[in-house]
Amino acid sequence: MTHPLVTGIDGSDESLTAVDWAVDEAARHGLPLRLVHASRWERYERTVPSRSLGRPPERVFIENLVASAAERVGRRNPDVKVTTETVTDDAADALLREGDNAFAVVTGARGRGELTSLLLGSVGLAVAARARCPVIVVRGDKAGLAASHERILLGAGEPANGAEAVRFAFGEAEARGCALDVVRAWRRPMHESADDPALADEPALRHEDRASEVLEALLRDAMTDHPGVQVQRVTVEGPAHSVLVRRSAAADLVIVGARRRHGHLGLQLGRVSHTLLHHADCPVAVVPHTVSD
Repeated sequence: MTHPLVTGIDGSDESLTAVDWAVDEAARHGLPLRLVHASRWERYERTVPSRSLGRPPERVFIENLVASAAERVGRRNPDVKVTTETVTDDAADALLREGDNAFAVVTGARGRGELTSLLLGSVGLAVAARARCPVIVVRGDKAGLAASHERILLGAGEPANGAEAVRFAFGEAEARGCALDVVRAWRRPMHESADDPALADEPALRHEDRASEVLEALLRDAMTDHPGVQVQRVTVEGPAHSVLVRRSAAADLVIVGARRRHGHLGLQLGRVSHTLLHHADCPVAVVPHTVSD
């Protein structure tokens, strides 16, 4: 069974940008595209006095919105199979449910009605923090959105928690026929260089070697399985969230793993993922890895 690429739509500019990006992504992977609109207004429809004998204007608006989005898909790529769904539910809950049987969920950076001062809307944040499938928040500058850099960026986590993100990143690079940059950030404790500056290089080299070892362990199997993917491995001293945000300016997609604790219902996003979702210069993919407590 082929799982679809699911995209939330609400008619906002950010939503339409996400639809365009999702069409291209579906075409790369040969996936069907499923457009989902969620709204709670129908729950209260019977309690509101009817203003006419025809269909409620809210229903007409939603039907037109969904039909327009489907037509947009056809104009951008008529070979992508598209289906639509309208559900009476909270948008985040609807997308989380759809994500249980999806290749990935795609959302815009903000939705209709979100404050323009917000860097990331509440729906995108909630879905990225709780979904059991990869979530891609479409944001960034024109170059990143247009995939003109022809590079994918992977933030390398620990081998025990980052295997799903690695597989997703190699799949993306292979589907796009582009290079994959894998970055492992490292830091040394302040006390290792503060007491004796003359010995500062020795602990730094030790931490850098450790970062290189982590990269080797993390990528070994994927590089064997995807020999055609051009991989550049880099270790960088500094906080991972800052390193990846800076490097996202030269990428078409930045990918990070997210540790999900089984049965935990709260938002599950680390600092790196949270920072990228708010500040990256290209779309961000958060790939979950579920662990037992």
